[in-house]
Amino acid sequence: MLTLALECATKTIGIALLDEEDVHAEIYLNLGRHHAEVLLPALDRLFLLAGLSPADVDLLACTVGPGSFTGLRIGVSTVKGLALATGKPVVGVSTLEVLAMNAIPSSYLICPMLDARKNQVYTGLYRMGPYTLPTAVRPEKLADVAQFLRELDQEEIIFLGDGAIRHEKLIRETGKGRTVLCESSKQRLMASAVGLIGLQRYRSGDIVNTLTFTPRYLRLSEAETNCVPRAPCCTGERDRC
Repeated sequence: MLTLALECATKTIGIALLDEEDVHAEIYLNLGRHHAEVLLPALDRLFLLAGLSPADVDLLACTVGPGSFTGLRIGVSTVKGLALATGKPVVGVSTLEVLAMNAIPSSYLICPMLDARKNQVYTGLYRMGPYTLPTAVRPEKLADVAQFLRELDQEEIIFLGDGAIRHEKLIRETGKGRTVLCESSKQRLMASAVGLIGLQRYRSGDIVNTLTFTPRYLRLSEAETNCVPRAPCCTGERDRC
């Protein structure tokens, strides 16, 4: 089975083709350019180098959040378009789960953190599960960093992600020697990990509805946060922004 995997949840872009569990080809981009400018040309290049076309793909997998509003929308929209054009199934994968893959194999708890600004992170807790893939032991959420760290159990934990890098000092102070931060080479979100997780999701029957699936942001957008309801008009129209 040939899987096309996309990762667009942060400032980087990752795309990969996997033949079952083997990575056939992979591209990782950190160019500082808008995803809309980069993703489609990168996909064209990937298929050209692999000597394949979208019609050869059997499964589509992508990160669905949390992460950047714009990046997630572009990634999900691209996968939807490919799915509608080819009729191939789609699986969605958590961005945090993909990040947690970088800490496997490990017997420690794994805590991926994506920086959400305002002293907040998108985070969750994982352990290594079947097929050496992450298994969630605490649901992902948007959390205040200090409060989240205080609530952790007293055991060894591996932290990784740009949120962990930003709040390294607080993590080390709170952990009191029980914490490990992954080295810089293990901080990337890799599309090949999306493909590996997505393949297992597909095998377990966890397929999304192509027409209705959407990104999972965990936070309201700036526009939604600043939205002020209007008073109902004289015709009885319901409140709206």
